Amino acid sequence: MKAKLILMTAVLFFITGIASAFSVPYYNKASKNYTFEVKINGSTREIRVKVSTTGTAHCLPSADKCEIKSSCGWVEVKNGQKVIIKDGCLEID
Repeated sequence: MKAKLILMTAVLFFITGIASAFSVPYYNKASKNYTFEVKINGSTREIRVKVSTTGTAHCLPSADKCEIKSSCGWVEVKNGQKVIIKDGCLEID
């Protein structure tokens, strides 16, 4: 019984973390794949976006904004803002 309670608690924390995760929906209007550098809470990672696709990039739940580097410079994106990729540049919709 005790093990079952611990397992249920762990699952609850996991689901809560996923539900509150930072997410950025994007649409790649270009006919080219891109890899963007992303800074979140001081950490850097890469996000790959395929040709003419729509998707959502998920980040750490503790973040409320991130910075994404494109060929046109750095863009600050807040949780839930939609990003449109056009000619290698990022636009916030």
